[in-house]
Amino acid sequence: MKTLSRLFGPLFAVLALVGFLSLGTSRLVAADGTNSVKASTEAVAASSHGHSHDGHAEGHGEGKSLLREIGLRYLTAYMFCLSICVGALFLVLIHHLFDASWSVPIRRVNEQLASLLFPWMLILLAPILALQQFIYPWLTIDPATDHSLAVKRALFNTGSFNVLLPVLVASWGWIAHTFRKWSIAQDKDGAAIWTRKARVLAAGGIFYFSITLTLVCFYLMKSLQHQFFSTMYGVYYFAGSVWTTLITVWVLVLWLRSTGPLKNVIHKRQIQDVGVWFFAFTVFYAYIHFSQYFLIWNAAIPEETFWYVNREAGGWKWVGFTILFGHFVVPFLVLLNQDVKLNPAIMFPMCGWAWLMHFVDMTFNVMPTYGPLKDGPQVSFWDPLFWFGMAGFLGFMFLRNFRAAAPYPLRDPRLKEAVTHHEVPAPGAAAHH
Repeated sequence: MKTLSRLFGPLFAVLALVGFLSLGTSRLVAADGTNSVKASTEAVAASSHGHSHDGHAEGHGEGKSLLREIGLRYLTAYMFCLSICVGALFLVLIHHLFDASWSVPIRRVNEQLASLLFPWMLILLAPILALQQFIYPWLTIDPATDHSLAVKRALFNTGSFNVLLPVLVASWGWIAHTFRKWSIAQDKDGAAIWTRKARVLAAGGIFYFSITLTLVCFYLMKSLQHQFFSTMYGVYYFAGSVWTTLITVWVLVLWLRSTGPLKNVIHKRQIQDVGVWFFAFTVFYAYIHFSQYFLIWNAAIPEETFWYVNREAGGWKWVGFTILFGHFVVPFLVLLNQDVKLNPAIMFPMCGWAWLMHFVDMTFNVMPTYGPLKDGPQVSFWDPLFWFGMAGFLGFMFLRNFRAAAPYPLRDPRLKEAVTHHEVPAPGAAAHH
């Protein structure tokens, strides 16, 4: 941890430089873009399928294809689990930035979810790095033969990929563990210094978080089709991540209240506010996804439109409609009623539905890049194996480490306010202080 803290400052400077260089790359003109996308796609297809007249080479190509499929399905599950961890980190950052009181009782839940980033999400990243040559075709393409890759070489190169990815995930874990360490330290002495330090870290951390989250989702998902341009892709992943995290936190908080640890500090206000945030991010996610689609459709630039064209072919078109209605319309209509946000009989199934829709969303981003699935999705036993296996392991680690400290910040300056002023007064009535 001390080593990570010493690297934090220089790392931020390196990331800023990389971001500056990547932003300086020029877009392709339409004619060049069409040829570049076509050439790159052909190179990707060649590297993915490895066709040959030689039987041994054909078998080798089938082996590469299998490894690519396994790697992509593992990546889908990883991006799903990563989204909950980074979503929790965002909720901790927002709590300290706005000096919130209502979220004090649920903060320890978010801190522990975010702390899964290190070491567990870093360890789970290892198979992706090991299979990178099979998952990411751009790693085997010479930038001199691919203009789309050449203009992004400041970011898309083997060195940056293998160094930045683990460092960024580890740095998120350091931030999360630092918040949790200071929170637990305040449990012992109640000193206000821990709150002030957390606010300072959150003030700089929110900028670092936004930049690095964009870089990570660019590396892990967007670079699967390196020709693709989108200035909103990072926000798109962020919106879906926080959306999934909020409903997960809703269920965890209610379960921890019913089983005892949070019984005395969780009231109607906290449960309702998490539900309201979930509803808000339902709308925000839909807005971001539609905005990305509309801007790409309106501009009609080849290196942008091909991404959606690929995902409107065959059965993938229906997956897109499933996301439209399942990720937005259904939860939006269900959550319009204020009382629903307090109803476990509806919100618990909604959590399962949200998990399913977010996994479908991650599949929609990742799996169409696998050649044999170009005509539509296919469910494999690898999907539940990786998804439930990874989620189950992280859930076990969450519960084990959550019990290692108090379930909520015992001596946070805002705790009393959160516990005693938790009910919203009726219209026209004065709040009781």
